[in-house]
Amino acid sequence: MEMNKGEVASIDQYMDSTLDSVDTAETLVLAAAEKAGVHEDDLHKIGMAVRECMVNAVVHGNRYNAHKKVHITVSATALRLTITIADQGEGFDLSDLPDPLAEENLLRHSGRGIFLIRAFMDGVETRRLSPSGTEVKLIKNLGPS
Repeated sequence: MEMNKGEVASIDQYMDSTLDSVDTAETLVLAAAEKAGVHEDDLHKIGMAVRECMVNAVVHGNRYNAHKKVHITVSATALRLTITIADQGEGFDLSDLPDPLAEENLLRHSGRGIFLIRAFMDGVETRRLSPSGTEVKLIKNLGPS
């Protein structure tokens, strides 16, 4: 793990499109977050956000395709934890996602992932990758509030 100046933890890894990778990613991120001094209350939120994002990448993005990988990077400084999860799927548009709080969607079994990720993290950015894929950047501020 090479670290840039000021970094206290760093990860750059490609993972298979399996649900086992969801657990592995969560474990790796939480270890880096702990090393960075993330408060215990925030560790659970970060873990849930990473799980939701990884499930989206594996299930909806790569559709369990054994030939496609999920790329996860983590960068932690004293002020910020940044987690980037990228799949190799067809991509999606956030504006196309149904509102999970709308009455007609309340009992659906899926559709809450992005909502939860946004609730648990301080920043969420998505972008389409070329030629294919979606990258989701999760940001948790660690400095004094």
